[in-house]
Order: sequence, then C-alpha cells, then structure tokens
Amino acid sequence: MINKFSAFFMRRKNWAIPYVVFLAIFVVMPLLLIVFYAFTDAEGTLTMANFRKFMLHPEAINTFVYSIGIAIITTLTCLVLGYPAAYILSHSHFNTSRTMVMLFILPMWVNILIRTLATVALFDFLNFPLGEGALIFGMVYNFLPFMIYPIYNTLQKMDPSLVEAAQDLGANPFQVFVKTIFPLSMPGVTSGIVMVFMPTVSTFAIAELLTMNNIKLFGTTVQENINNGMWNYGAALSLIMLILIGVTVLFSNESDGASNEGGVI
Repeated sequence: MINKFSAFFMRRKNWAIPYVVFLAIFVVMPLLLIVFYAFTDAEGTLTMANFRKFMLHPEAINTFVYSIGIAIITTLTCLVLGYPAAYILSHSHFNTSRTMVMLFILPMWVNILIRTLATVALFDFLNFPLGEGALIFGMVYNFLPFMIYPIYNTLQKMDPSLVEAAQDLGANPFQVFVKTIFPLSMPGVTSGIVMVFMPTVSTFAIAELLTMNNIKLFGTTVQENINNGMWNYGAALSLIMLILIGVTVLFSNESDGASNEGGVI
C-alpha cells in the first residue's frame, strides 16, 4: 500500500490533480452555471428572452456603452502615464531604480476597496466633488500599476544592442524610439492594456464609492440583478461581459503574434 502511494506521488503528472480539481470546481463549474442560467428562465426552460431583454432595454445598453467608454478612457490615460514611467525606470542607471519600481507596484498589494476609500477620503479632504472625474481618477489610480509593470518588464528585457545598432545606422533618438524601442515593447503594452481594460469594464465598487452611487457601470447592473434574485438576467449580462473580455484577450494575443513576427520596423 505504501509503495503504491509513493509511486503515485512520484509521477509528476499526478501533482497536477489538485489544480485540475480546483479549476473544475471554481472556474469551469461557475462558467457553466452562468451559461446555463443565461439561456434559461426561472422555470429552467431554454430561452433567449434574457438577451432580448437586454437588447430591448435602452438603460442597460447605455450603461454597457458608457462602461466601455470609461474603460477606454482609463486604459488610454494609464497608457499615457504608464509608458513614460516604465521607460524612465527601465533606463535608470541609479540604485534607486528598483526602489522606485517597488513604489509603483506597492499599491497592488493593498486591497482595492481600501485604496478606493482612501481616494474618497482624499477628495473629501480637498473638497473636490465626487462624480465622473473622481471615478476616472480612482480607476487610473487603482489600475496604473497594472500598466506600468508589464511595459517595464518588457523594456527591461530588451536587448540594448538593438538600440545601439539603430544608433550606428544614423537614427536620431526619436527614430530609435519610434522604429526600435516602441515596436519591441508592444507585447508589454498589449498586456498592460488587457490588464487595465478587463477589470475596469467589469468593476462596480469603485463607481459606487467614488460617485455616491450616482453613476452606474455595467458591473453594477449585474450586481443589482443578482442581488435582487434575477439570476437568469444577471447571468446573461455576465455572459455578455465575458464575451467582451474574451474578444479583448483574443485581440491582444493576435497583436502579440503580429508584433513578434514584425520585429523591428
């Protein structure tokens, strides 16, 4: 018996069994339940009524479009602020470079609700109104590190000889950046965009706290329907959001493949 037990754990593939069980229970089963509830009614009958309700409900569609707009604005703002920061940190020759990176990454270790509540307290202290501006500020503040780190990681691993080769060929600093550094950093940029866009388009707590529940995002709509016992309609909305996130991930993978094939322009 002991020998069989030892032989079982000596096989490397058997060590994956706990992870397979975990994924099956906490990932696959919830997704299957979402799909089941999305395509059924309260009696368990197959129907497309939940999706027709979404298409015929202007408020839900407007909230969905508005959430995508907020996510795009947040992602672009994080990219504009995060890329220069990552570029400076990756090219810093000072001993404080790693310390500065840790200062940027450190907020990721703090719970997002605590960071959001701190932002609310800051706006109250400065007598700034809570609303759409506070919402975008809070989104950028919470998700900016998710943009900086993948770009920094990509730039940090870039071969310096490629930049030197571009300089030897007569390229000025602007041309070196546009034709060499930026194309090679696209995998990090794409990863950062996905890491910011996905949680932004699905969040609801930040909007509720930073707008005093006056601005509703799509995640809030999903939460309200599920809390009110409308599981089928809430599951349909969740599935729509999952499809949007899946398309975003698929697009990012294609962009990574194109950038890797293209190389230096």
